[in-house]
Amino acid sequence: MKLYKSHGTGDFNRSDFKYLGSNVVFESGVKVFHPENIIIQDNVYIGHNTILKGYYKNTLSIGENTWIGQDCFFHSAGGLEIESNVGIGPKVSILTSNHILEPLKGPILFQPIEFRPVIIRTGVDIGIGSTILPGVSIGEFSQIGSMTLINKDVDRLSVCVGVPFRVIRKLDLE
Repeated sequence: MKLYKSHGTGDFNRSDFKYLGSNVVFESGVKVFHPENIIIQDNVYIGHNTILKGYYKNTLSIGENTWIGQDCFFHSAGGLEIESNVGIGPKVSILTSNHILEPLKGPILFQPIEFRPVIIRTGVDIGIGSTILPGVSIGEFSQIGSMTLINKDVDRLSVCVGVPFRVIRKLDLE
């Protein structure tokens, strides 16, 4: 039988972070795990009930001037980098690990775990309820529509929608 252990309560002090910039707003109900591996730059807003799930290895990094809506879930076991000027809507999930299915040796829950980083480049906007899967990079100034599943890399200046996503147009940058 597998024995489980707690990862803590998610309660934190501002002094616990690897780095915490100025004007970082944590709304009520935000939970933070392993803040010693979390870097948050200046002018970041983190909405109500968001979970920043740091990990004992790898880093969760959030760039300056980033807005994160309520009820988001960021799991950074494989490493998560969010660059600057990023908007992330409510209920967005970002995952950086998954179970390895081949060869299957029993229940999936007990299969080995693979860790792969996620990178969200400068100027990206992610719509409400979207999910970002392990190992992807979202290119600069891309728009991810609401309820979109990102399961592979997104080129810069792309507008993406759907499950799984498709690119519906490219943006021009002046």
